[in-house]
Amino acid sequence: MMLEELQQLKPLITLGKTDEALLLIDELEEMGKEEKINKIHHYCVLLLIHLIKQSVENHVDHSLEVSIRNAIAAINRTNRRLKTGNTYLAKEQVMEILIEAYDQALDNASLEAFGGIYDAIALGMGKMIDRDSILDHALQLILA
Repeated sequence: MMLEELQQLKPLITLGKTDEALLLIDELEEMGKEEKINKIHHYCVLLLIHLIKQSVENHVDHSLEVSIRNAIAAINRTNRRLKTGNTYLAKEQVMEILIEAYDQALDNASLEAFGGIYDAIALGMGKMIDRDSILDHALQLILA
């Protein structure tokens, strides 16, 4: 999809259609940001799955630690602007994505934790985990 827009851009500039070219550039920027948000969401789901499993099973193994570190690194790499070193998403926006990703992560974690004997409702509603502390911990890890 993005390739089509790039191919349309050069003729617009050549023909002096600056307003149309600027609109297309805005659209390209939005598409790029949306792609970054989708990737960050994906890695937030992975991070939360591992943090939920760690919390409910009350143990840490090397594999889980590595998976958590890898998810954090992927989130930060995707969120970092290459030229300036700043981020695409502010702290509040990252928290919004974590909140959006939580239910999906809980569903997936229920398949893995304790061999899958508890469903997401039992894990989430049964006071086995504290949603807010998991989300806060995830954000702290990402921002560290």
